[in-house]
Amino acid sequence: MNVTCKDNWVVFFVKYPEKGRVKTRLSVDLGEDVAVALYRYFTADVLHTLERVNAQTCICFYPESARGRFIDWLGPDYHYMPQQGKDLGERMQNAFVGILEQGFKKAIIIGSDSPDLPHELINEAFLALQNNDAVIGPTFDGGYYLLGFKRETFLPKVFHGIRWSTNTVYNDTLSILREYDYSIHVLSKWRDVDTLDDLRDVFRRNKDTLFRRSRTMVYIMKYKEGFI
Repeated sequence: MNVTCKDNWVVFFVKYPEKGRVKTRLSVDLGEDVAVALYRYFTADVLHTLERVNAQTCICFYPESARGRFIDWLGPDYHYMPQQGKDLGERMQNAFVGILEQGFKKAIIIGSDSPDLPHELINEAFLALQNNDAVIGPTFDGGYYLLGFKRETFLPKVFHGIRWSTNTVYNDTLSILREYDYSIHVLSKWRDVDTLDDLRDVFRRNKDTLFRRSRTMVYIMKYKEGFI
């Protein structure tokens, strides 16, 4: 079966990089200017990774009044859709509905907290959806960095009753999927970058990888004394 990028969609959740609104835990140790700069580089590196994924990219942006600023920042070549909802779960549910109702076959959601997430894992997610109802990528802090469904298996209830930003998000989500007897493909664990220790871990594990040439790594190297 031939699969075109129009069959697959990556919904990329992005906030507009403003002081006090992004990477707030990093800003405690590094200052708000550095936290904002890092968020910009994280976003750029994820978008660069998505160029190697057989999928269309939708920038799901916040706040919803900032569409013009996002286009100025990231360019006009992406599909743009505002985040809508009172909490993260409602915003993700609405994003899936907004993409899947247009008839696309498979969709996954990712965020901007894992700048070194390899394209192989994202491609694996789409491949897994050929034979599974859902795909999920757990993080080391108890959350998840990726969640995906086929159009016909999308399950809105997976976003209901979740205690967001806690270490039970992944397990609670998995329990809901299993309650509905879903076949689930679990990707390898990956680490979000929320704290200075997380940033140091990104640096250590990527010193000898291709990611060392990324915008994130170049910025870390430039200010290495302050970070590492």
